[in-house]
Amino acid sequence: MTIRSDRTESKNTDVGPVGDTAGTADVPSARRGGSTLPADMSAEQLLHGYATGELSPVEAVESVLERIEQDNPALNAYCLVRPEEARKAARASAERLRRGEPMGRLDGVPASIKDIHLTRGWPTLRGSVTTSQDASWDEDSPVTARLREQGAVLVGKTTTPELAWKGVTDSPLTGITRNPWDLSTTPGGSSGGSSAAVATGMGALSTGTDGGGSIRIPASFTGVFGIKPTWGLVPHYPASPFGSLAHTGPLTRTVGDAALMLEVITGFDPRDWMAMPTPGPGLGDIRLRSDPEDLVRGMRIAYSPTLGGLTVDPEVARIVADAVAVFESLGADVVETDPELPDSRHEFEVLWYSGAAKATEKLTDRERDLLDPGLREIIEEGLTYDAQDYLTAMALRMDMGAHMGLFHTEYDLLLTPAAPFPAFEAGLESPPELAGQRWTSWAGFSYPFNMTQQPAASVPCGFTSAELPVGLQVVGARHADTQVLAACRAFELARPWQGRMP
Repeated sequence: MTIRSDRTESKNTDVGPVGDTAGTADVPSARRGGSTLPADMSAEQLLHGYATGELSPVEAVESVLERIEQDNPALNAYCLVRPEEARKAARASAERLRRGEPMGRLDGVPASIKDIHLTRGWPTLRGSVTTSQDASWDEDSPVTARLREQGAVLVGKTTTPELAWKGVTDSPLTGITRNPWDLSTTPGGSSGGSSAAVATGMGALSTGTDGGGSIRIPASFTGVFGIKPTWGLVPHYPASPFGSLAHTGPLTRTVGDAALMLEVITGFDPRDWMAMPTPGPGLGDIRLRSDPEDLVRGMRIAYSPTLGGLTVDPEVARIVADAVAVFESLGADVVETDPELPDSRHEFEVLWYSGAAKATEKLTDRERDLLDPGLREIIEEGLTYDAQDYLTAMALRMDMGAHMGLFHTEYDLLLTPAAPFPAFEAGLESPPELAGQRWTSWAGFSYPFNMTQQPAASVPCGFTSAELPVGLQVVGARHADTQVLAACRAFELARPWQGRMP
C-alpha cells in the first residue's frame, strides 16, 4: 500500500500491508496473573461492572491501592496517596449506587490528580521544595472540582518536574519518576507521574497539563492515550505562568475513557478569565461508536513524517508509517505533505522561559538555590528577554495560527510522530546524543501545536524491538476536538492496544 505525496520530489512511501501487525500493540493480553483485575480495567469497564452489580467501587479502589503499594516504590508515579480518604469515598459511592442515586458520570472511578492542579485538603507542591506545605489548600482547580462533582474517587497526586518546566519527570522534591516498560528510562513529562500511574493500573484516569508536549510526550513514552484539547476548552485555574501555551487534559488507557473524561472536565469556570463557554454534549459520544471505517471514511488527512525536517529514529518512523496506513485502509484520503511551519523553537523558549522567570520572581536567593539547576538556567535566560522579544514571539504565534487555520481548510487532520524517539535514560533532560541541550531540542513535534492552540493527541501505535511504546500524534484544527477523538477511536478499534500492560 502506498500513500500519495504532495511533495514535488519522488519518494518511496511503501509502508507494507495494512494487516501486518509487526511493531503494534495488537497482542494477547498480558494483564496480571492472566486475569483482569479491577485495577486493569478501563473507566468504562468499571462503570459497566458497577451498573450490572458485578463489581463495586470498594473493590475497584482496593485493587488500585494494592497496585500502588506494589508498583509505586519502583515507579515514583505518586507523590501523595491518601488511601483512607479513597476508601471512604469508595464506600460512599457504593452506597449511592446501591440506592440507584449516582452522583455523576464517573461515580466510583479511581482517578489521580497531577501535582499542578489544586486539590482541596491536599498540598499542591508543583514538584518544588520552595512551595510551603502549610498553606490552607482549601480550593480545587476546575478539573479537580469537575471530577469530584461527578463522583470520581481521588486517590492521590502524581509527580511532575518542578513547576512542570520540562519534558521529563524528575525534581529536587520527589526525585526521579520511571517508565513502567523499562525502569531505566523516563516516562517523559511533565505529566510523567500521571502517565506511569495510568499505564500500570494505579487509577483509570489522571489529569495532565501540556504547555509544550507534557501530555503527548509521556503518553507516547508509556503507551497510554493523552489529548491536549483546544486551548480554553478545559478551564485552567490558577492561571499558568506559561500563559496560553498551557492546556489541561486527560491521560487514560483508552480513547473512550478520555472522551468521557473530557466531557466531564470541559466547560466554563468563572475563575478562568479566558475559558470558553460550556460546549454542548457530544465529546463523549465517540466512545459509543464501534465502526472504525464510519469514524474516518472520507476524511482528508495529511501525514508529515518529519514535520519539516526533524530527525526521527528509524524504528519510530517505520512504526508510525505503518500506523498511518491504517487510516487509508479505513477509507480516509491520506496525503504525505507538510504544513511548512516556521522554526519556532526560539520564540517558544522566549515565552516559556519568561513564564518560568515570572513564576519564581518572589523567591529569595536561598530559595532559588534550591531549584532544579536546569530550571534556574532557563529563569536566568528568561530574565534577559524584554517586551519586544515577547511581542515578536507572540506575532509568530499568530502567524502560525493563521497558517494552520488555512492548512486545515484543506486537511481535516495532520498525522506525525508524537516524539522523535522512544523513552531514553531516566534522570536526563535530553538523551545522551543531545547532552547539554534543553528538552526543547527534541520536542519539535509537540510545542508548535501549543503555539497554535490546536487539539493534539498521542495514540499508542506500536512497540520498538526493545519493547518501548511509540505514539502517533493526531492534530486537528482549533475546536475540532471531536474529529481528533474520532480518528483516535478508529485507530483504537482497528489496532487495539489495551490488552498489553507493562
